Amino acid sequence: MLFRSRIAEDFKLSTGTFVSVGPLRAAIIAAGDPLVQDVVITGINRSDVGILLFMRLDACRDYVGLPGNAPAHIVLGHEHLRAFLQRLVDTLHSRGTGSATRIARALVLAEPPSIDRGEITDKGSINQRAVLTHRDADVVRMYIGRDRDVILPRPH
Repeated sequence: MLFRSRIAEDFKLSTGTFVSVGPLRAAIIAAGDPLVQDVVITGINRSDVGILLFMRLDACRDYVGLPGNAPAHIVLGHEHLRAFLQRLVDTLHSRGTGSATRIARALVLAEPPSIDRGEITDKGSINQRAVLTHRDADVVRMYIGRDRDVILPRPH
């Protein structure tokens, strides 16, 4: 038996298209390496797939040349990191073969996943359902899309 992903994480878009979270999540983390720590896939009952990104702040500080004590909001707002994230979203969008794999929007979360809120499991992995529940306002903000923190793919 081959284990591919947790079925409970998979969902359907409003179009009825099935999104397989495990492989998509792994591909996004690999594409964002070494700066992306983890990702939560969004889009339940929506027309497209979005992502909430948790970044490796120390790696991001090194990437943009900031000291180890630079605050998260400064690091995450740095123009070089924003350019990296734009390229990442553009790449993920262009690699998508359909609505279930084409990333249409992204939001970087400054607050790391919380163990106390159950966003991290006992084994140390992300609990997608808990993140989506506790950060619903962020998901709504991302789908409205007018926030400067939301990253949308650039037209080619």
